[in-house]
Amino acid sequence: MTSFGSILLLLFMIMFWGFRVVVAFTSSIGIDMGFQIINMNMEIILLFAVFICILLVSKKKLIGAIAYLILHGMYFGVDLYNSLLPVINGEPLAMNNVLNVLVSFIAIILPIAILFNILIERNRMAHPVDKKTDWFYKNEQFDRKLDERADQNQYRNY
Repeated sequence: MTSFGSILLLLFMIMFWGFRVVVAFTSSIGIDMGFQIINMNMEIILLFAVFICILLVSKKKLIGAIAYLILHGMYFGVDLYNSLLPVINGEPLAMNNVLNVLVSFIAIILPIAILFNILIERNRMAHPVDKKTDWFYKNEQFDRKLDERADQNQYRNY
């Protein structure tokens, strides 16, 4: 069973992928949207690899979430670190880099949320909860107490 949060994370993953496709396409034809591509060749490879990760994450495969985290961590993590390094040293962040820092931050947080979501879903599948019967079977106070008359016939013989 898939939760509503899982569906929303998957949709956000697909929307972010579509956003990166649009940014890569507009950058390749020379239109400036305000977002910079770090490396066009790596971006295209990343887009195809993320498409495969989307398919794996939709099937709740842990390897897809781990690959998605590694790919985005290697590509966007370095850019986020390089963009925030001047801020750590006390220099102000340039306005043209604010959007790229925001996109890189989202690109790092999204795979972490998806990985945690898949791990939580795996735990739910391994330990299911059935509210209709767990109140009875998981409470020892409702266990039937057997006494010495439990296995004797209680009917009178005439």
